Amino acid sequence: MTQIEHSQIPVKIAYIGGGSLNWAPVLMADLAADGRLAAEVRLYDPDHAAAERNARLGAVFASVSRGAPAVWRAVRDLSQALDGVDLVVVSILPGSFEAMAADIAIPAAYGIPQAVGDTVGPGGFVRALRAVPMLLDIGHAIRAHAPDAFVCNLTNPMSVLTDALFRAHPGIRAWGECHEVTKLRRQVAWIANQRGNAARYDFRDVEVDVMGINHFTFVNGIRLDGQEMMADWSNFARDHADRGWYEVEPGRDDEHARYFSSNSRVKFDLHRRFGLAPAAGDRHLAEFMPAADYLEHAESWGFALTPVDYRIRDRAAKLAKAEAMVAGRVAPVAKRSDEAMLDQFAALLGRAPHVSNVNLPNRGQIENLPDGVVVETNARFSRDGIAPISAGAIPEPLVNIISDHAARQKGLVDAVIAGDHGALFALFASDPLVRPLSEEKARTMFSEMLRATARWLPDALTAEAA
Repeated sequence: MTQIEHSQIPVKIAYIGGGSLNWAPVLMADLAADGRLAAEVRLYDPDHAAAERNARLGAVFASVSRGAPAVWRAVRDLSQALDGVDLVVVSILPGSFEAMAADIAIPAAYGIPQAVGDTVGPGGFVRALRAVPMLLDIGHAIRAHAPDAFVCNLTNPMSVLTDALFRAHPGIRAWGECHEVTKLRRQVAWIANQRGNAARYDFRDVEVDVMGINHFTFVNGIRLDGQEMMADWSNFARDHADRGWYEVEPGRDDEHARYFSSNSRVKFDLHRRFGLAPAAGDRHLAEFMPAADYLEHAESWGFALTPVDYRIRDRAAKLAKAEAMVAGRVAPVAKRSDEAMLDQFAALLGRAPHVSNVNLPNRGQIENLPDGVVVETNARFSRDGIAPISAGAIPEPLVNIISDHAARQKGLVDAVIAGDHGALFALFASDPLVRPLSEEKARTMFSEMLRATARWLPDALTAEAA
């Protein structure tokens, strides 16, 4: 692909999970607002009616595009979506919200709280069992129909599923894209803006050096406008360690903010313990640590355990909004989101290079984690591809915690690929949230969770679910 400086770049995009009510509308608004790409987007979803609805919704956003309007089309076959595309977006729900509810409710009955349940802990583990076979199938299809396409995975558990794509297609040009680091960058911009009378900076102006694994990411360097900001953020964290910090205090009736925001007390406490700046949100960070550290006292630490029934109601609200837009009762807004995806796409297609945090197999970018485990660091996107940037070594004892999770994530993918049901329980029981249970209770809980999600699992992984 050649560099195009003064016109829009024509691009074909396959969107797998094209009935999405979460990330697909975000991409629609981004494409309408951005103006760099002239996109044809093929929406593929097993629920074809949902993909057709999103094709109509995409046309509504295209009508307010600031550049060439994107063309949105629902397709029935994955091969039809992939043939000849430049880019692939993977955004699926592994299973159903009912399955996710069981991921949360069953461990809760055994005294294990989870704030999210989609990355680590018992919920993240079982979600991965559902999702890895799906991503392996998608990876095989990409290898067959679009082997040279760039592939952006948005689906959690991101580390595990990005690994699955690379296992299915070792030559894949894929990465996992996550916006959690934005939370720290917003804090840094706010700190800098307090020095003047105007809000000069936003999070896109803040540069951070990222190291860790997805949703347990840390930063060991921060810069803004050529100035080092790590010491400034460290002072800010110490000043707000006891009471926490909100840029804008959530309204009492704002249910979404109640379940998805936090006051960063977990972030500030992990900084005290390990020295680096935690980059992800508190709800995710807490799940990588023993429950007694934060999750058992979530309210006092300034975050909530997000109930699945709220996610179901939120999805219904998003569906109603999408249908209202298609019917002309609600106007679309062409507005860039916080996602880095379009900047990454544009750089790969020949525009200015772009640096952002991504998830990739470790090839030395983190010196003291094993090769092959999926890590999160910065990478440089350009017409030459995706080049991970060296992040150095993670300090002890933090590296011991991260290594434990990374090894378990890799072992899970190994076991699914091998159809090795016998290897799963030891991995499941070694998670910090499960370790306090007796072996008997942990086995019983694992069996209950497998039975609850058996319809989504390959036969080889359901030995205890029969």
